[in-house]
Amino acid sequence: MSGKTIDKKLLVGTGISLFFLVLLFAKIDFGKVLAAFKTMDYRYLLPVVFLTFVSYYLRAVRWKYLILPIKHTAMKSLFPATIIGYMANNILPARLGEFVRAYVLGKKEDIETSAVFATLVLDRLFDGFTVLLILLITFFSVRLPAGMENVQSGLKTGGYITLGLYGFVLVFLFLLKKRTVYTIHVVGIMLRPFPAKVAEKTIPLLGSFISGIRLSSKPAEIIILLLTSFAVWATCIWPLHLILQSFAISLPITASMLIMVFLVFAIMVPASPGYVGTYHAACVYGLMAFNIPMEQSLSVALVMHATGFFPVILAGFYYLWRDKISLKKISESDDKS
Repeated sequence: MSGKTIDKKLLVGTGISLFFLVLLFAKIDFGKVLAAFKTMDYRYLLPVVFLTFVSYYLRAVRWKYLILPIKHTAMKSLFPATIIGYMANNILPARLGEFVRAYVLGKKEDIETSAVFATLVLDRLFDGFTVLLILLITFFSVRLPAGMENVQSGLKTGGYITLGLYGFVLVFLFLLKKRTVYTIHVVGIMLRPFPAKVAEKTIPLLGSFISGIRLSSKPAEIIILLLTSFAVWATCIWPLHLILQSFAISLPITASMLIMVFLVFAIMVPASPGYVGTYHAACVYGLMAFNIPMEQSLSVALVMHATGFFPVILAGFYYLWRDKISLKKISESDDKS
């Protein structure tokens, strides 16, 4: 990845982050924010951070089963690579964390980085479908306050559109895996209206990508993948619910589920490293949909972001130091790939 590409994405992301920060802080009464922090029960922070690391550990367990068709890997390699990858996502531009995660595990376990990266595509697909299921559950269970009917209707429409897109991706990947030559041929036909360079890059990329994707056919391992996916997101939602309780905000768990979905969509938006601004805006406006005051919502957003941001960065740097890994060398390797 060239420096120019990174700089351009960083510039755009920083601009978007600044926009949301200005949008949030322009209307904030900082005295009320401080008052909200004074009411917080800080005893909740320890279980929140603990559950955050449990979630990452469960991600490493799921990754272990995703990579089984390639190689049996040890948790002592998977967990540090997972932490380092998410740490990199928090501090590096252009969401380089996925490449960092694949590179670190590839080096530790002597696996091609491209093969490891293919398993992370499956990892994201499992995340996507789990989040969609959470979203659909909240559609039929969460009840927004009176006057928010249009918001609830809009959320449903967006969810169904996203479900359709994920369904299309799933069918496409299935056909690409089962009928590779035919599917690539159809893609080639669809790309004819575009410049020849597009097809010349896309077709080989699809072929190498699908050859690297392998998924276990054993029912027990598929069940473990599904269970760990639900456990991963349960341990993401639970900390948010605990933070709400720490501020004496009483909302049903379905509200925490809905706000978590907001946060998932927020981190998809280009932003500065650490998703500053977009993450906070999603949390604030999600809570305001339940009539939580803006200042109290911002306090929750700041704590939620900090507990998921700083502990992972510290743990990531610890593993980098322990294993003598250089982020600079990884970035240089990415530039050459």
